[in-house]
Amino acid sequence: MTSGSKVVVVQTPEEASGGASTGENPTLASQGSGSQPTRGTASKYDFVKVKVWLGANADHYYILSRFLISRMLLVTKIPNHVAIKISLELKKLLIDNSLLDVSQSDLEANLFKLMERRGYGAEYIERYKMMTRFHHQRLPLIILVCGTACVGKSTLATQLAQRLNLPNVLQTDMVYELLRTATDHLNSAALSPTPVWARDFASPEELVTEFCRECRIVRKGLDGDLKKAMKDGKPVIIEGFHLDPSIYLMNEESGGFGTGAVQMKALPSLANTVSVAGMEKDGAAREAVVKKDEEQTAAKWTPPKCIIVPVVLKMAEVDHQTLLGEWIADHAAETGIAVSSEERDALLKRLQTVQDYLTSFESQGMTVVNLSATTFPQTLDWMHSYLLEVLGWYSLNC
Repeated sequence: MTSGSKVVVVQTPEEASGGASTGENPTLASQGSGSQPTRGTASKYDFVKVKVWLGANADHYYILSRFLISRMLLVTKIPNHVAIKISLELKKLLIDNSLLDVSQSDLEANLFKLMERRGYGAEYIERYKMMTRFHHQRLPLIILVCGTACVGKSTLATQLAQRLNLPNVLQTDMVYELLRTATDHLNSAALSPTPVWARDFASPEELVTEFCRECRIVRKGLDGDLKKAMKDGKPVIIEGFHLDPSIYLMNEESGGFGTGAVQMKALPSLANTVSVAGMEKDGAAREAVVKKDEEQTAAKWTPPKCIIVPVVLKMAEVDHQTLLGEWIADHAAETGIAVSSEERDALLKRLQTVQDYLTSFESQGMTVVNLSATTFPQTLDWMHSYLLEVLGWYSLNC
């Protein structure tokens, strides 16, 4: 590899031709920003390999992948179709200028100039740099998407993982079923095949007590995955009904999972309950602070073992009733058992009881997000921005 800077940004194909295509499949440009970059979009430039050299002495290299560049740009909140165009323009630029061996710094310099030409300047470039630093640190990121049943946790968690390029999503429902059908229930009482919110209890307190018991069992079932994530330095999203914030918020002195972990919380001066309906595009009003061990001072603070970001989804009763009705209809179609209006009201009341318990941790710093059946895209966009802010805070203060 030759030495010296190789920043050679020239006119992009679109600028030179007054907006003509840059070589990608034209149908791809019409895709929305919520979808992932598609591997099947071929270009003649994909058959030419560009080596990107790493390190001060250029000891190692990797082959440039515009698919991975697109995914990284998507993390910064650049729309999907624009991310695909930029990644193709980058590779075309390098190949057309015979830069088949380029350093990482020169690659990024050219990429950033192309981003700026598309109108995605300093803010997006800083996000790209921040996410690059975060991945290099290999610090475990554990995102907890909590909430009662029938509020859309799985949908939001899956789409959030796609946006943030996170491959690991753990569902507590699957862990619950595995533990329920296993012969050894981790030395705990047997788990019921009927959801806790579909069972009768003498009082709301008994319902919450049973919910917490099941959450502790599921937490033990997650132990192996969590330890592996911490050991390998990989991010993971955990979503599901059986997530009790008290298990993950406690300042653990027992040496178990969470010791030395950073717990991201909302600023005390801000309202902890966030309504996505009135949120600005990038959630600029939202910030994050870190709960540190009481013995540590800011000057002596050492990098944590992991970052834990818990979020509770809260849904109004009228919207919750709508989504519960869909679950009841699907359940009736599968089992052939109809649910009366009285039973429906009882189910909703139990779900609201669990939701009240989960949102009670708002006073301890748990971030509570209000959503409705019609604001899922806004909620997803807010969560994306919030997590970028959390990681940005960490990158500036560690």
